[in-house]
Amino acid sequence: MDDRLLILPKPIAPAGTTQGGKPGASKQTPAVPFDQVLDTQLQKEPLKFSRHAALRMESRGISFNTTDMNRIKNAVDQVGAKGGKDSLVLLDQTALVVSVKNNTVVTVMDKDTLKGNVFTNIDSAIIA
Repeated sequence: MDDRLLILPKPIAPAGTTQGGKPGASKQTPAVPFDQVLDTQLQKEPLKFSRHAALRMESRGISFNTTDMNRIKNAVDQVGAKGGKDSLVLLDQTALVVSVKNNTVVTVMDKDTLKGNVFTNIDSAIIA
């Protein structure tokens, strides 16, 4: 008894043709350079601040300049690359709790409000 399984490959047709080799009615999209597609895919959406975080920043007089924002974003990207979901980001005298998967700062604390706080529901921490 022969237990071999015979698998016949499907014929390969050139792009824009049907399996019979005749031109089909499929639409061709214009070719986009690979580097342009790659740049589009690599662009990350900007870091967002929740309403709660914005209110905390305002009430505590906390603001971030462009350099600070870049440091925070880089830290969040590093945590995301390691698989972190919710992280504590320490930046100089400020602590931020960030939802990495939503790319959103959940809350912000300055050095005065940091003392005595217990951070729960985080799976990682990073010093930016």
